[in-house]
Amino acid sequence: MMDKDINSNKQQQGNSMGGKDKSKMAGQKKNKKGSFIVLTGIILAAVILLIFYPENRAPSIEASLNLLKELILILPAVMILMGLFSVWVSKEIVVKYLGHASGIKGLGLALFVGMMPTGPLYIAFPMASMLLKKGARVANIIIFLSAWACIKLPQELVELRFMGFKFMVIRLSFTIFMVVIMGLIIEKIENYSKSSQN
Repeated sequence: MMDKDINSNKQQQGNSMGGKDKSKMAGQKKNKKGSFIVLTGIILAAVILLIFYPENRAPSIEASLNLLKELILILPAVMILMGLFSVWVSKEIVVKYLGHASGIKGLGLALFVGMMPTGPLYIAFPMASMLLKKGARVANIIIFLSAWACIKLPQELVELRFMGFKFMVIRLSFTIFMVVIMGLIIEKIENYSKSSQN
């Protein structure tokens, strides 16, 4: 009897794992399909705009080529960094410092890490994806991306020089406050959508 129970438990566990794998594969296929639809929509919109505004064709194509050159130069280095990050930084460390149990310290760390870099924002997206996969909470990722976009430390020094200390402090305080609130709200929405799906 015990052997039968053990075998049935193993079979149930195997079925549940198989179900998870199938749902994960279905989710990946859905994401790929959605990405393809978005890309197709962007290309169609670009073609339509270039047809209706022919005077903007040359500057648009030139800007696109410049961006493509920048991506070709930067993305390989970013991919190498992501590979090193995935090997050197364990899931336990990410969960400890940026996971749900990290609390206010995690929010502050995400803000601080996002403030440091000076590169373009698209570099941050693969980093954010890697952190999410390793167990970082959604609020911390939103704060990290938002800080990278609008609270960079070199930018604040330039702002201090031209706009003055009072302006910089007021704007920075409001920006940090709204970034944190936005991260927490988006996390709540995502948790609610996950619970409603289950």
